[in-house]
Amino acid sequence: MNALKNKVQLIGNAGNDPEIKIFEAGKKLARLIIATNETYYNDKGEKKTDTQWHTVTAWGKAAEIIEKYVKKGKEVAIEGKLTHRTYDDRNGEKRYITEVIVSDVLLFGK
Repeated sequence: MNALKNKVQLIGNAGNDPEIKIFEAGKKLARLIIATNETYYNDKGEKKTDTQWHTVTAWGKAAEIIEKYVKKGKEVAIEGKLTHRTYDDRNGEKRYITEVIVSDVLLFGK
């Protein structure tokens, strides 16, 4: 049952070209936003689409795949874990971030 703890799977479209950072030791980081859409009909029978935006962070091999193949609009599936963190911005205000740390990437389309 441990394999199911804190597991996130998303299929969506890249909302931006990935940001790539390379650190001194050669470790690579890719960060992007993925949009997922859910379509439903409201009580008046009108078709509605709800879009959720997810911050995604990948390291190592997953980051290399994202850097090479993922561009804005590309459909992609990711699997990883959900994390929450805080930091102080330039003005000293506390900021909160929820993001998915990627373990696997699957590309769709051409």
